[in-house]
Amino acid sequence: MIKTMRDASHNHPWLLNSIMGILAIAFVITMGWWGFGDQPGNTVATVGDLAVTRDEFRRAYENMYRFYKEKVPGEFKDETIKQFVIEQLVDNRLWLMAAKDMGITVSDGDLREMIVQVPEFQKNGAFDPELYQRLLAANHLTPKVFEEAQAKEILGNKARMFVRDAIALTPSEISEGQALMTRQPDADPTKATAAKDRVLQDMLFQKQQRALVAFQESLKGKIPVKVHRELL
Repeated sequence: MIKTMRDASHNHPWLLNSIMGILAIAFVITMGWWGFGDQPGNTVATVGDLAVTRDEFRRAYENMYRFYKEKVPGEFKDETIKQFVIEQLVDNRLWLMAAKDMGITVSDGDLREMIVQVPEFQKNGAFDPELYQRLLAANHLTPKVFEEAQAKEILGNKARMFVRDAIALTPSEISEGQALMTRQPDADPTKATAAKDRVLQDMLFQKQQRALVAFQESLKGKIPVKVHRELL
């Protein structure tokens, strides 16, 4: 079952982005603010010198549970979702540390672009500053705290993109993909060209996904990770 969830996130990256990429936004809109305070006994995992708090884990768990119940067919056990959530939160910390090592930063423009595109902060199709402030205030959030959380999401995503964009198909892989389509001729030249492009795009996507997984596993081999499962 956990493999099904992992496969869904790898094969359909939009699914994982929907869950993790706007995690803080989802909590603000649907669940309210429980606080990020690091209190004694509140750390459920450490990744290097970064921590995952129990409050953050519980928010992520509740949101993930609801998302999968609504969007993904099948039944998921409570422990399966907990395992998946803690893995994703740990992975996010790993990518934050990778971004730091890569010298990646988040500009004010990056942050502004992400926030103004959030539907919940829009009115009549455009970003509404007053609505933004009001929603944050209603959930006991200041723009500074919220934007810091979002900046971390952007930072981790930038690190992933840095690794992904460094991957390209080799000439032999391109030839292999083209040869595959040659064995399946199409009477319409336009459709044949489009089909070849799709094959090459799929091959590139799969190669990029394998590279991301391999890079992430290498991070786990270098950065100490400890999960306190009794606190989940």
